[in-house]
Amino acid sequence: MDVLEAKINKRIPIPLYYQLKELLREHIRNNEVGDPIPTEQQLCQHFGISRPTVRQAISGLVAEGYLQRSKGKGTFIAQPKINQDFLQVLESFNREMRDKGLTPATRVLAKETTVVDEDNISMHLKLPRGASVIYLRRLRFVNNSPLVLVNTFLPLDRLPNLNGHDLERESLYELIEHEHGLSIARAERTLEAVVGEEEDAQLLQIDPGSAVQYIETVTYLTDGSPIEFSQAWYRGDMARFTFELTKKRV
Repeated sequence: MDVLEAKINKRIPIPLYYQLKELLREHIRNNEVGDPIPTEQQLCQHFGISRPTVRQAISGLVAEGYLQRSKGKGTFIAQPKINQDFLQVLESFNREMRDKGLTPATRVLAKETTVVDEDNISMHLKLPRGASVIYLRRLRFVNNSPLVLVNTFLPLDRLPNLNGHDLERESLYELIEHEHGLSIARAERTLEAVVGEEEDAQLLQIDPGSAVQYIETVTYLTDGSPIEFSQAWYRGDMARFTFELTKKRV
């Protein structure tokens, strides 16, 4: 249904902006990514409502990721954000994306043996400065669009055969477990909102200063020792994250 074929009921106690927002949501479901929605003026005239009311409805859908504004061009249906479950479930990136019906890909930007030279890496991997680690820098794609840039550090002494593998096609977690006989138990992740720096933004194909979700991960084996420390920068316009909370029982 086209939104300009719908009606708003001004007699019921439901805010006009909310009614319009839900009608626009239905319009989005029935149209394609990249299609424009009617202009603010068209919506005002059709529904007989004020411009601030129209803007409130549209702004809500922009904030939720359903619409995107293009200066001087209008407002368009946005590419749906990818819902990331990995704050709850520890799973490989490729498998999670395929389970969602998406096509993942990885480009390895760097793979080398180096030494621990930062306190942050030393602390999370419980290694002294100067210890040898494998450093990976990967750009990961979904449906040909860059989604996340990841720096990963792994203890070389626990993963001596890793450098010989093609990490554009093979799963890091599967190599840790199957190639090296180690068992991954859990991970700790922290999430914060940051802005994209110039080099990272260029790789992610976003404007410098755009919203980025920064996530640090420390992955642990069943013996309690850390096996991976990673830093990931997710495009804020493509990803969202799900949290599941349970009530603490006293």
